[in-house]
Amino acid sequence: MESETFTFRTGGDERVLDITRDCTEFASGRGDGLLHVFVPHATAGIAIIETGAGSDDDLLAALADLLPADDRWRHRHGSPGHGRSHVMPALVPPYASVPVLGGRLALGTWQSVCLVDLNVDNAEREVRLSFLAG
Repeated sequence: MESETFTFRTGGDERVLDITRDCTEFASGRGDGLLHVFVPHATAGIAIIETGAGSDDDLLAALADLLPADDRWRHRHGSPGHGRSHVMPALVPPYASVPVLGGRLALGTWQSVCLVDLNVDNAEREVRLSFLAG
């Protein structure tokens, strides 16, 4: 298995960050196998969704409806509603796997690999990309 950690700046706002280009470059030329994408944080997730047509904003809106940023959460350190960020990975898991065929991600036409971060208290996130040869 080949593995590398990348650092992404998500800033102080809730964000869906498209990391497909980094995944594509990492998998490029590696032949057939599986790309595993993992975010080692308790408050972030990985989603495979369409971006640029509003789905990324729709995802943030849906998560805001499901997980309001208010004082209902028992986990209360950090910014208001921070506890919801600790629940989010149960809905948007901290990992995804993508088939790689001939060194290319086998994503659908409109699919992108995205880092989902609701935690406005952490401006940087690490993502581990691992390639398992087939």
